[in-house]
Amino acid sequence: MQRVSLFGYGKTTKAIAKVAKDAVFYDDKCTKPFRDENGFMVKPSSEFNAKYSQLEIPSPGIPPSNQLILQAKNLISEYDYFADATPLKIWISGTNGKTTTTQMMQHLLESKGSQAGGNIGTPLAELNPDAKMWILETSSFTMHYTNVAAPNIYVLLPLSPDHLSWHGSMQEYVDAKLKPLTSMCEGEVAIIPDVYKDVKTDAHLVTYKDEKDLAEYFGIEIDKVKFKGAFLADAILAMAVDKILFDKVDYEKINSFVLDPHRQEELLDAKNRLWVNDTKATNLDATIAALKRYKDSFIHLILGGDDKGVELDELFEHLQNIDVKIYNIGSNKDKLSKFATEYSIDFELCLNLADAISKIDKNLNKNEVALLSPAAASLDEFTSYAQRGDEFKEAVRNIS
Repeated sequence: MQRVSLFGYGKTTKAIAKVAKDAVFYDDKCTKPFRDENGFMVKPSSEFNAKYSQLEIPSPGIPPSNQLILQAKNLISEYDYFADATPLKIWISGTNGKTTTTQMMQHLLESKGSQAGGNIGTPLAELNPDAKMWILETSSFTMHYTNVAAPNIYVLLPLSPDHLSWHGSMQEYVDAKLKPLTSMCEGEVAIIPDVYKDVKTDAHLVTYKDEKDLAEYFGIEIDKVKFKGAFLADAILAMAVDKILFDKVDYEKINSFVLDPHRQEELLDAKNRLWVNDTKATNLDATIAALKRYKDSFIHLILGGDDKGVELDELFEHLQNIDVKIYNIGSNKDKLSKFATEYSIDFELCLNLADAISKIDKNLNKNEVALLSPAAASLDEFTSYAQRGDEFKEAVRNIS
């Protein structure tokens, strides 16, 4: 039996342990060895010795610079561990929208025997190996460590700067996202943005510039799809895979899909004014997508949080071309205010989210939009983007 080392004591590795049996966990947060409730040994990372390990599987979020990764001699990803599983495999990746695209695709294909998992919440070890299809939301972290497994269908949404501190550069991030194409075979299909059309692959490439391109290629009538903005592209991509596999376009089914909260979630306050909870917009591209959706209105935009060190010029260049006032919060609020000054954009420096909402409440007219779309992660001030969104919604509900 292989001696398996699991790096990180999290959801993915805990699921693998139930399959790998005698695996041992090594975790940076562990200070002394213990056995968990399932009898598995958990040890401090410092106790890992590559000489006594025949296979190492990391939690996807552990960066390449971690000492466990640097010491490993037989490192594979979760996807590689299940590379021989028989279901047809559909991978979905990109910077924004991959969760919604995965959910929409599962909604369309569940009756055909699909199961959804990966980054979306269900580890591969907990998926049914006898399912007809695995629809997997796939992160750049996972693909960085994956060298054997490959999808039968790969759907890539547009890319913008994200996780650069983890990958080291934008090029490394893009390379991770394109990596599956190098292992795909003739007869398999990849749907990718047109900017990457010259990538080398044996798969059949379908490239697109926007959702109109996709709809035209797959014979989908956009005006029959109820979703707008960023969600329209998500829906078209999900429908494209349904068309590839079953040669059908099901408008009624896709239009019955219900979106998750926290992405362009609209609510009205007691004064019948529009507020939008887009807290899941944790990077520039997601925020720009939200701004495009509401571009015909004056926008009161709440920005800020942990921006992970990305360059902000693209966002502020976009802000110059719309009617907007920004309300800066979070750990990068001074940085945002400096950019706003440089780009001559009206702004207010706020103490926190509650202060920003209070200020907007005094300024917001009925034909305008109040938009929480931070272009930054939440962990500087909140436990999650969801908590940030929930606090936003609660504050709006309390406006009188």
